[in-house]
Formats: sequence, structure tokens, C-alpha cells
Amino acid sequence: MDVTAGEGDGDGTFWDPSDCTGTPYCPPRCPRFVDKFGEGLVIRPYEEHDWDALNEMYRDYAREHRSMGLPPVGDVYIADWLTGLVDHGRNFVAVDGDRIVGHITYVPREGPEPELAVFVHQDSHNRGIGTELCRHVIADAATAGLDALILHVAKENRRAIHVYLGLGFEVVASESTDTKMRLDLDQSVLAKTRTTPDAGERPGVRGVGQ
Repeated sequence: MDVTAGEGDGDGTFWDPSDCTGTPYCPPRCPRFVDKFGEGLVIRPYEEHDWDALNEMYRDYAREHRSMGLPPVGDVYIADWLTGLVDHGRNFVAVDGDRIVGHITYVPREGPEPELAVFVHQDSHNRGIGTELCRHVIADAATAGLDALILHVAKENRRAIHVYLGLGFEVVASESTDTKMRLDLDQSVLAKTRTTPDAGERPGVRGVGQ
């Protein structure tokens, strides 16, 4: 199955997964993704050659869109932070043409309840990319046999909390500045997120996240 990001043929059929029957080698969730504007992207695991493009996304990340001190600011701090995520976490990227526009990670990759963090470049907000990245990580972590995913979100970020609740996360603690949420990775969660191209749903018209 060809999952290279690129332009469609003008009528949306390039990214329509209904013509694909899938193969035994497909990942837990189809990497093809069509955003709510009809633009095709690929969501896939991070690879070593992605370092420069991912680093560039964070160097160009607007300060006003940072939350709870992340992502860090400054080349050295960004590089140190990314190195830790790549070395110890499980990472996925959203690729739009030749650019990485989104990144999600859970750390540690083999912990029973690792912590999730997701970032979408400000120029690609409101396309559903953040929600789809979350679905990929949920499917990946559930397939790996992990018990749960946890995350911390700024208490005032009601939109993100709404999206996480829609994905099945539950609020487990609420402090003055942040809310802790948890998703139990049971079989029902896996059934909702593990899809192949012939599952009958258009990947890009699902989420309302970043």
C-alpha cells in the first residue's frame, strides 16, 4: 500500500480509502488521512530522517501556542527535549507534502501507563490533525498491550479537554493549573481506533481537534 503524501487527482479519490482492501502489513490504523478541508496527509511512526523537519516545526512553533512550558523555546532546549522523546518514547508525525506539521509521543514507550503529548503547528490547527494523531497513538499503545495512557492539559484549555473526553479519556485529577486525564486501553478502545482502509470511514472527517 502506497502511503506517500502527495496531491490528489482533484476529485478526492486519491485519498479515499474505500478503494483499498488493505494488506496484512497495514498498521493498526490506516496512515492515510484527509483533513476536514479535503487535503491529504500521512500519519506514520517517526523515523531518523525526520529529525531536521521535526526540529524545524518546533523552531517555528509560536510562543503563544505553547502550553505548560512546552514545547521549549530555543534551539538547544528544543534539541535536548526532542532527543529525550525520541530516545525514550514512541513517536508519530503528521506529514503534509514535505513538511511535518504535527507530532505526538508517549513516554516511556514500554511503561504500562505512559504519558501522552501532542503538538500541531499553528498553521495547521483546526484540520483535525491533533485528534487523528491521538487515534494513532491509542491504537498503537493498545496493540502493544499497554494498560492506559495519561496526559496533562492546561485547565483553561477547554477545547482540548473536550476532544480528549470524546476520545474516551476521563478526568482523574484536577489541580489549580492543569487537569490529569486517563484512558484505559481495553478492547473496546482498540476496536474503535484500529481501522483498515476498508473499514468504511473517511479518515479525515472524524476529528474536531487541532
